[in-house]
This record gives sequence, C-alpha cells and structure tokens, in this order.
Amino acid sequence: MLQRPAIFFPLILAGLLALITYWVSQVVEQQSPRIDGSNRHDPDYTMNNFVTTQTDKTGQLRYILVATEMVHYPDDDSTVLQRPRFTQYTINKPYTQIQALRGYVSSKGEEIELVDNVKVVRPAFADKGEMQVLTEKLVIFPNEEIAKTNNPVVITQAPKTVIHATGMIYDKKNQTVQLLKKVKVHYERPQGKTKPAVVNRVKKPIK
Repeated sequence: MLQRPAIFFPLILAGLLALITYWVSQVVEQQSPRIDGSNRHDPDYTMNNFVTTQTDKTGQLRYILVATEMVHYPDDDSTVLQRPRFTQYTINKPYTQIQALRGYVSSKGEEIELVDNVKVVRPAFADKGEMQVLTEKLVIFPNEEIAKTNNPVVITQAPKTVIHATGMIYDKKNQTVQLLKKVKVHYERPQGKTKPAVVNRVKKPIK
C-alpha cells in the first residue's frame, strides 16, 4: 500500500510539467511576432498610372483621383500615392483640382492626405479670376467636399489678391474658404473699379 503514492507521484509530476510547458508555449506564441508577414507593413500590390472615379446616385461625376503609382498595404488597408492629382466636380460650378508629390488614402477612402508641394487650382469662371492655394499638407474629405490644413497657406486670386494665413478650411459645397489665424491680405483694386473691396479675414466666400 505504501508503494502506490511512490508510483503515482512521478506521473502527477510529469502531467504538471506537461501543462506548464503547454502554457508557456502558448504565452510565447501570442507575444512573439508572427513570421508569416501578416503583421508587417508590406505592400501586397502596386499599380502604375492609377485612376479611380466616383459618381453620385444620379451618375454625375463627383471626383477623379489619379497617380503615377499606387501602393496598397493589407495590414491597415491603406494606400500610398506618388504624384497624386485629385479633381472634384460640382454641378453648375467650376471644378477644383488638387495635386501634390505624395498622397495617402485611408482604408475606406473617406480621407485623402496630400503632402509636399500641394497646389489647389480653381479655374476662372464668369467674372472671377483663377484661384490658387499653395501649402505643404492638405487633408481632403471627398464625401463632405471639404479640405483642411493647419499648415501655412498662400492664396492668390486673379488679378491681384494675395492672402497669407496659417490654417484653412475649404468648403467647396458652400464655396467658402475659412482662414484660421495669422491672416495677411494684399489687395489691389483693378483699374476701372470704383467700389472698394471688402475683405473678411475669417471667412472669404468664393463664387
């Protein structure tokens, strides 16, 4: 009868060691990086001369996004663009074109970030001259038709209006530009104009 505990003890000890070994292996596996590449920021495909378009419910063209190169990353479903150009359209209003050296598109395409030598152009129409915006970073929200930046901007509107500011919110739907701070305006009245210009340093409507 005294021999049974002596026989069972090594078996119990072996079982405990097996459980401890399994637990340790599971912990190490969860904490250690995977070697299958699933947790790495590696691209899964690349496209040259990338073009994508979006229309509204009636089939009207809303915007076109093109780039010389598009690289997609599966880990966060993000997209990196080289030399992107974003053109947004609105019925009965002039289009707006935005270009830069680099761009980043969020997973669902609800946000497009353009950086380095960003240039916004709204062509001349009716009696309004061409407008240009220069900055180093601009975040576009295509569905809301809004573009924002906290960086310095330089806005020029033909014939001789130049505005410097830090931070801007461009609302294409309502055709307004809101300048956030450090606003400086240089305006020269065109020849033949008799009425003085009125400049709103907080929100400048664009027609």
